[in-house]
Formats: sequence, C-alpha cells, structure tokens
Amino acid sequence: MKRLFVCSFARRLFKPRTQYTTHFQESKESMEKSPIIAANNNFDSQTSKENGKRTGSYAATNIILNHEFSDGLNSWHPNCCDAFVVPASSEYHKGLTTEEGCCYAVVTNRKECWQGLEQDITSGVSAGSTYTVSACVGASGTFQGSAEVIATLKLVYQNSETSYLFIAKKSASKECWEILEGSFSLSTMPDQVIFYLEGPPSGADLLIKSVMITCPSSTACDRSGTSSVSTDDDNIIVNPQFDDGINSWSGRGCKVASHDSMADGKITPMSGKYFASATERTQTWNGIQQDITGRVKRKLAYEVTAVARIYGNNVTSADLRGTLYVKAADNRERYIGIASVQATDKDWVKLQGKFLINDSPSQVVVFLEGPPPGTDILLNNLVIKHASKAPPSSPPVIEDAAFGVNIVTNTSLNDGTNGWFPLGNCTMSVQTGSPHIMPPMARDSLGAHEPLSGRYILVTKRTQNWMGPAQMITDKVKLYLTYQVSAWVKIGQASGPQSVNVALGVDSQWVNGGQIEISDDRWHEIGGSFRIEKQAAKVMVYIQGPAAGVDLMVAGLQIFPVDRRARFRHLKRQTAKIRKRDVMLKFSGSDSGSLHGTFIRVRQLQNSFPFGSAISRTNMDNEDFNAFFVKNFNWAVFGNELKWYWTEAQQGNFNYKDADELLDFCTKNNIQVRGHCIFWEVVGTVQAWVQSLNKNDLMTAVQNRLTGLLTRYKGKFEHYDVNNEMMHGSFYQDRLGKEIRVNMFKTAHQLDLSPILFVNDYHVEDGSDTRSSPEKYIEHILDLQEHGAPVGGIGIQGHIDTPVGPIVCSALDKLGILGLPIWFTEVDVSSDNEYVRADDLEVMLREAYAHPSVEGIMLWGFWELFMSRPNAHLVNAEGDLNEAGKRYLSLKHEWLSHSHGHIDEQGQFSFSGFHGSYEVEVITVSKKITKKFVVDKGDGALVISIDL
Repeated sequence: MKRLFVCSFARRLFKPRTQYTTHFQESKESMEKSPIIAANNNFDSQTSKENGKRTGSYAATNIILNHEFSDGLNSWHPNCCDAFVVPASSEYHKGLTTEEGCCYAVVTNRKECWQGLEQDITSGVSAGSTYTVSACVGASGTFQGSAEVIATLKLVYQNSETSYLFIAKKSASKECWEILEGSFSLSTMPDQVIFYLEGPPSGADLLIKSVMITCPSSTACDRSGTSSVSTDDDNIIVNPQFDDGINSWSGRGCKVASHDSMADGKITPMSGKYFASATERTQTWNGIQQDITGRVKRKLAYEVTAVARIYGNNVTSADLRGTLYVKAADNRERYIGIASVQATDKDWVKLQGKFLINDSPSQVVVFLEGPPPGTDILLNNLVIKHASKAPPSSPPVIEDAAFGVNIVTNTSLNDGTNGWFPLGNCTMSVQTGSPHIMPPMARDSLGAHEPLSGRYILVTKRTQNWMGPAQMITDKVKLYLTYQVSAWVKIGQASGPQSVNVALGVDSQWVNGGQIEISDDRWHEIGGSFRIEKQAAKVMVYIQGPAAGVDLMVAGLQIFPVDRRARFRHLKRQTAKIRKRDVMLKFSGSDSGSLHGTFIRVRQLQNSFPFGSAISRTNMDNEDFNAFFVKNFNWAVFGNELKWYWTEAQQGNFNYKDADELLDFCTKNNIQVRGHCIFWEVVGTVQAWVQSLNKNDLMTAVQNRLTGLLTRYKGKFEHYDVNNEMMHGSFYQDRLGKEIRVNMFKTAHQLDLSPILFVNDYHVEDGSDTRSSPEKYIEHILDLQEHGAPVGGIGIQGHIDTPVGPIVCSALDKLGILGLPIWFTEVDVSSDNEYVRADDLEVMLREAYAHPSVEGIMLWGFWELFMSRPNAHLVNAEGDLNEAGKRYLSLKHEWLSHSHGHIDEQGQFSFSGFHGSYEVEVITVSKKITKKFVVDKGDGALVISIDL
C-alpha cells in the first residue's frame, strides 16, 4: 500500500511520499564530438571472477565491467554508432580466430573516426593513482593495410570545458587480434571519467575482444561512488554532544539550551555529560537544528543516528522526526524526511535513518520536529556520517523445501480434531458436506491432486470475531520460503456481509494469510500467502473474522511452499504465445538472386511492451539515475508532481514547474507518460484548504482542478488515474454525492479526448483486502460505466508482499472479463534480502507479462532512498545494482529477440520475435546493408519485404 508522508510545517502542507526523479541529457553540440554518457555506467549485472564484487576493495582488479562481453553490451554504450556482440562460433569475421565459447563486440555504422564503444569508470578511479590499460582489439572493413585503434578518456568537469586524455594507440589489422597497452593518471578528479575506444576510419568496424583497466596499488582502486570526496567515518555534525554548549546549534522557531540534567536530576544524558532542549515550541515543526551546508556531498549516502526523548506538556509519547531542509541553487526548497521514532518522556530512544542529496544545494539544515506544541524535544547526541556499504545479501539456503507439501496436520480431519484447538472459548466439531475438489488457486499451484475428504470444522458459540480453529506450525515453517494459503470457508446465518481471514500469529505479530468477504451460505475459496524472514519462537495459524455469534466452517486448509520455478516454465510458454510473433523477411532488389546463403543478423533494438517507473523532480540532478532510467524504461509516471496537493498546496498558488520539467525530460528522451493522479479519494491525502471548503466551493474547486490540469497538459499524457483509490476512500463522494466520481471521468474526457482514463487501486491482486477484491473492483468499474463514466483502463497498483503466481493470475483472469486494458501501475516488492526481493519481482513481472489482458507494467521507483517502501529498490543509493536490479535487467534481456543465419534459396529468412523494433544486417562479400523494421502485434505470421 502506498502512503503519503504528511508534514506539519506551516510553509509546506505535504512532504513527498517518494524522492525519485530524473534529468540530464548532453547537448547536441557535445554529442557531435564527444561520447554520449554511458546509459548503464554504474551497474553490473554479471560479475566476472576477475572483476570481483562491486562492494569492498577493488585493489588490483579490473574496474571495467563486463570486460569480455559475456553479458552482451551491458555496461557499455556505443557512441553515436551501433554495436552488438558476436559469439566466436558465428565466424562473423573469418580472418580473426577466437577461442570457442568467447565473444567480442562489433562497433559498426561508424560515420566518424571518434565513434566507438565507451564505459563510465568514474566510480572506479581516483586522483593520484596510476592505472594500466590493456585491450584486445581488431578492425574490419574496406580500409587498406591497418587501422589505428585509440584508447581515450573523456574528462567531464561541471564548471569548465570537457577535456580528452590520450592513453595509447595500436595498429590493428583484419587478420589477427592486437593488444593495445597504455597507462594514465589523474592529478585531479573530474565529475565524470569515461573510457572509450575509437580510431579506425569512418566506415570501418571496430572489434573489441576484452578490456582491462587495473590499478596495481593496494589502496587506490576503491569503487566507492565519488572518489574525490572523503568517505571516512567522521561525523559531519559540529559539537554533536553539546560539550561546547549550544555552539553551532539553533532553534527552529523555538529556543534551545544545553543541560547536564533536568527535572530535579531525573533526566540525565544517556552518554556524555550534556544534552540540549528545544523549548517554547508553538508548532510541530519547531525543533533543534544545525546548518550542515558544505559538509554533505552530492550522490553520497549518509546515515543518521540521534539519541532523543520528549518532556513536558503532559505528553507521554509522540512521533519524533529527523528532517532535512534543502535549498537548491535556484532557491527551490524541499524537505526530506530522514527517519521517525516514537519517543517517550520515560527514556532516551534512538532515531536512525539515511539520506542522499543529488544536487549541490546552497543550504542544508538538519533538524528534529514532530511532537505537539508545548512539548520539549531533548537531544543527547547526533551523528551524521557517510553510510557504510551494507554487505551483499547471500541467497537463502533452504534444504528440503518440500514444495507443494501441506504443513497443516490432519487437514482431512480423518482423525477428528486432533492437531487442532479452538482459539478462545468456542466449540469445534467435525461435520461432512464440504467440497471434494481443491480450491482453484491451490489447484493451479499443485496440479493434479487427490480429492478432499468432504469433512469440515464447524465452529460455534463464538463470542468474539477472532475465535476459530487454530493449529501450531512453528516447527514446520521454514525461513524465506513463500507459502501459499488455501481453504474452503463458509459462514452460518448472519445479518450482513462477513469477513473471513486466515491469520498467522508470529510471536506478537499478526500476519495476513488471506481474506474474503462472504454474504451468502455457499462455500468460498480463500487464498493468500505469507513468508517469515526472521526466526520466530511461535507460529500459529487460525481462521477468524465473522461477527460474534456467526458460525464458521473451514475445510481443506492447505499451507504449502510454492515452487516458483515450476510456474515460470509455464509462464515462459504462455509469454511466447502472446508476446511473440512469427516473422518472415523477404529480400528483393538487384542482388536478390545471389543472396542464397548470405549471412544475416537480426537484432531487436527495443521491446515495445511498456516497462516504466515512477520518477520525481528530486532526482533530476543525478545523472546516474537518469542514465539508468532512460536506458531501461520506456514509460514514466510522476510520483507526486502531478497530484493536486503538489500543484496547488495553497489555494490559488500553483506549482506546475516540477511537472513541466519532468514532462520535458520525458519528451526529449521519447518516454511516454501516465498522469497520476487528477484526484485522490483518500481523505488523508487531501490538502487542508480543500477539506475546509463548503459543498459549493468544493464543487467549484474540483471543476477548476479538472479544467486547469487537463487544459494545460492536453495531449501530453497517455493515461490519467482520474480518482485514485476509490475502493479505499470516499472524501469527494461523501461531500459531493456519488455522481461526482462519474462527473470527474466525463469532464476529464471532455477536456482531453486523447488519454485513456483509469481507475487505480491496491491489494486487488493478492487476496489480502476484502475492500478491493477483484469481484468488488469489477462491480465498481461496471457501476461507473453504467452511469456514463468513460473508464478505459484498469490500474492495479501492485504494492505486494510475497506474491504467488496463481493468486495474481486469478485476479487478472477475473478482471480480464471486462475487456479493458490492465496495467500494473505501481509495482514494488520488499525484502531485506536482495535475492528474495529479486524472486518476488520476477514473479510479478512474469505473471503480468504472460497475461493477455496486461498491457503495461510500471515500477513504483527503483533507486534506494527514493521509494515509498524500504528494501524495495533495484539500485543501491550510490548507484550499485543489487540482485533485484540484476533480475530486472535479465528479464528485459530475455524478452529481446536476436537471431542469425543464412538467407534460403527463396530469398527468405524466418524467425519468431517479441513485438518491437528491429534491425537486420545483411552481410555480403563486398558490403553490409542495414535495414530497420517493426514487429507489431498480430495473430498471423508477419511478412516483411526488404528491398536491398
């Protein structure tokens, strides 16, 4: 579920829920002479043995990623030309022999001698160290004799012109590989260092077999992110424990003082000799602060630790927050939430968090805020230092997973109620007459299965809604396994709809294993999932939910670990059916008669399926973020910048600057954009001035919002989420009547005919929320349509925990009957173990991509510290790709089609490929001919005529 972080500052009504964004593109003039910045410059999707891990020391290791092209062109970027990777077995260049199993890069369509292949190595080099370069290179083409291959560095400085540093050159021929060797050293550290190979004359192909850049020093080669900045453990806070009174500290709208004790000696420091107090607070945002301008560096992650408490005003507990005030060079202001903790007046508590700043702001202030006015904030110490890199996760080791084996004892009830016990003072008995077939979602996971017994547990004399049958499963649940939950449930006579829930008590925590609402006397399937990632002393499963006095019936409860890999094999076959198409290339032209046997290579340039991500303005100053986003996504949605609370936080004071800049960035990079959102129905997300309006003024404000937004951006957005989360909120409906929802859709459509208008909600796909079950979502959509709302698309947010394929697929199947395009609009999965997170992400992406009703997938961000959920990121704060990110790129690569072979005697070449744009290269003895084509959706084979 996505949440909005509400801030209580007088000068800002809302704090962004997320902090992700993008920007940066080199000017056209610089592109004509210099390499384009590598789109994947800081990310490694496959670590070779020689290259080691990206975390830790890089001494005497190769700082070039994917140095032998075993992972295609990942981490490399062609500079204003084309490139692809050729396996040794292809005999692409017959004059050059290559070991079996090896491959090499071919850089072609070079119009200038400086065009070649490049990689950003900024994070791998530091000033003052000497680096050695060794590259195995060749050349091919119509040139005579040999061609020079040159190794060059592009050095980018923010406040001065870009410069180029020559490293070495080597004459390369068509007959054999040559070794280019050289070295370089940097006296100062640029903002960017890009290594590239160039040199052969225009029209000639540059061939690259491997590249090594190493540093013989044992201390210099640290890929820590920003080598020019010290990243030691020094605290950037001055006078952190108030040994010098309140020097360097001040009050933010209040008074501050230092103490050695308070409250007649009852409050003393937790550590050190002193602490500080922020008193006479009249606003929640008042607190103690320190200006840290110039001490925080851009694109470095910092960890924050504070020891604090509250005092006075008869408040015993309050939310205490750490916040950054950041003022940009252009005077744009923003507030970044660092961390929060529930502080008490009884003892000191620790507040911990992380932050990262992408730009070089003119001012940065850290402060504590949050408790009610009149309550003092006490601070014992504050530490802000460069965050140490967390050790990489290890894949969970799970022995004897026993996929598909039910861990519930006596589920068939052959032995009465043995193994079961009543939770609470209720009565259990065994009856007959329940379904004999396995519930459908369980059957989809388990396959063929013996029939159920037909016996069920009847629970009567229930005096509390939590009472029901229970069983201890502590010793049967294994850590990190994803368990699917399935059962038949039924209720006795009741006065209205009743909720039934399969719940787990994991020590003192409640875990949702599935939920359903029942309003009749039939048997219903209940399905859900859970996973436990920390060892628990006690795990209990129980079925609960109906009101007191309502009988509960449960049959065939199954809890079993899911074999996701087996499901993936099915999804791959399904994906090929709906996302690929047979293609026949028919060649014609003056040379067509002699083309039989000619070698051709087909390469997919881009999959046309929409893979997108949320972005926000706060990341536009991080060129690494921008490069990764532009390379790996083709759609965008703005995290906050289009929402009403952002564009008009104060009545009549409009802010479209952020959305305009994001839209301009997307337009320049050919990124299509969803509009999220026109309205948000949940009351907690509606700004105070809107909530204060009477009915007539609110109706006027709603109309003005529609007119202002839809007119300003007419034709700019492909979709709009018209009224977000109507299944979970009713602010506008409660105040303006049910018809307002329909009118929002109608008016939006009248103002801009081009975008598809979506409903959008969460927990639709996971079986955990009765308010937004697929059945209720369908009823909601049909009701809107029946009253004239032009609903054109179904948004499923996808904020999901422990996804199970058949459960997700079941929801999609049900929604698919409406015939509307379904988009996953805000996908994120969360686990502190990167491998588990990667598995969850793969489940969601494969299920969505394999379903014929799904027409797009949007991630709700991908960069650490700029997402709404912790431990959901694909890229770590300082640019390192984690296992979830690698899995995403691996799937994107899997869903690209490449083929090669020879033209047959009919002048044809056939293959099966994913929908998208392609390039075919026809290689004859005398020349190469390159043509581009598109494979669109379609039922039959696609015949494409190519005139040579």
